[in-house]
Amino acid sequence: MAPKVLVSDKLSETAVQIFRDRGIDVDFMPDLGKDKDRLAAVIGQYDGLAIRSATKVTPTILEAATKLKVIARAGIGTDNIDKEAASKKGVIVMNTPFGNMITTAEHAIAMMFAVARQIPEASTSTHAGKWEKSKFMGTELTNKVLGVIGAGNIGGIVCDRAHGLKMKVVAYDPYLGEEKADKMGVEKVELDALLARADFITLHVPLTDQTRNILSRENLAKTKKGVRIINCARGGLVDEEALADLLKSGHIAGAAFDVFVNEPAKENALFNLPNVVCTPHLGAATSEAQENVALQVAEQMSNYLLTGAVENALNMPSVTAEEAKIMGPWIKLADHLGSFTGQMTDEPIKAINILYDGVASEMNLAALNCSVVAGIMKRANPDVNMVSAPVVAKERGIQISTTNQDKSGSFDGYIKVTVVTDKRERSVAGTVFSDGKPRFIQIKGINIDAEVGAHMLYTTNEDVPGIIGTLGQTMGESGVNIANFTLGRTAAGGEAIALLYVDNQVPADARAKLAETGYFTQIKPLEFDVS
Repeated sequence: MAPKVLVSDKLSETAVQIFRDRGIDVDFMPDLGKDKDRLAAVIGQYDGLAIRSATKVTPTILEAATKLKVIARAGIGTDNIDKEAASKKGVIVMNTPFGNMITTAEHAIAMMFAVARQIPEASTSTHAGKWEKSKFMGTELTNKVLGVIGAGNIGGIVCDRAHGLKMKVVAYDPYLGEEKADKMGVEKVELDALLARADFITLHVPLTDQTRNILSRENLAKTKKGVRIINCARGGLVDEEALADLLKSGHIAGAAFDVFVNEPAKENALFNLPNVVCTPHLGAATSEAQENVALQVAEQMSNYLLTGAVENALNMPSVTAEEAKIMGPWIKLADHLGSFTGQMTDEPIKAINILYDGVASEMNLAALNCSVVAGIMKRANPDVNMVSAPVVAKERGIQISTTNQDKSGSFDGYIKVTVVTDKRERSVAGTVFSDGKPRFIQIKGINIDAEVGAHMLYTTNEDVPGIIGTLGQTMGESGVNIANFTLGRTAAGGEAIALLYVDNQVPADARAKLAETGYFTQIKPLEFDVS
């Protein structure tokens, strides 16, 4: 059955056609997002939800979304999606950060010109029949210092455009390296230095706990007298009341805001102040940008639903279409390894240690980690997936660590998972053979070669004669066909293990017969998703 997607906001018809061309069953209801009750009533039918800003994805909507796998926002901002609730539900949240980068950056530059030359007020005055030429004395941008808070995708474009205006650019961004700053032609500085030096300050960061009120009353007071502040990023980055006070006092010469703490902004402390330019969140409002993000969201959702490729996800690691082709068997292996240790562990887990060897160490480890953790967590919560598993693990206080190493054995690469509890450590390793099938290659340090089946039986015993016969006879008497049989031991007469790949689940009475023999120290039926 084809995946089914709901488009609940206004999106380009071309984007809707992309879904259809890719074989996705799509319902285009551009006004549905405004009606939360109707949305809640129908959302349970869909695998994907494509939205803009009108649709609010609340915990109530997510609770009703029993089939939902992915929400994709055509645009950058995802404030209208409860990402924590989506993650707990196992729903991927995507955005389209690149489709409107240029448009937003250009709007910031336009706003900077507007506040530097008081263009809106001068235009209103002239329309009113006045000719107040001397009233609207402006300032040049050439040779002025532009302080850019956030030098990522959009901030980087603003820096580039500012160079064309012959401005000196200083940037505050904790994630900006010196080498990248040199390539961008910007001076990397701390926030206090930027505040003290900048003639214009423009913000290009998301709204997070770290960036909320980054221009607080205290920080605004540190700015250079006569500074002009531009915010086309997110409402809540600037203390609007404090900014209004400093505009009135004359310390700050002007401001240009496209975003506000409360939107739609019907009233605001900045409204009607002199030399304050306000626009109604127009950063991405160009026909080119709207088309770009719509097409991007359709492609991203289709790629995920059809191939498993995860692009621009906010709550799980992204996996490109190319990576998905190569990593598919390894992601499945990671899930199997996690599932094995999860099913074998009855005590609370303290830590999960994951070793990546050889070719496995060169892959997208964040995605592999999520698959391992999901496999482990499924024992306690069958509905958990790669999105929700890290959230569940964090809530339980489980420490997750990874180690990478160069090829160290006869395999091109392998993954080893160790689960730590108060009582013991339990480990299992696996690899992917050239046929693309995952294999278990080591359990408890004992080397094996076991194909993974939907139904398996794991046993441990002292290495003595008769074990193989006992297992085979008991399975035969219980009507259980053995598809594959793998043995391993530490040494002759030492600890031994057996891993049986069987055609159907081993019944309880068969396990009881094995226990009665006295040979086995552990008898554990295992189930794996090999679909």
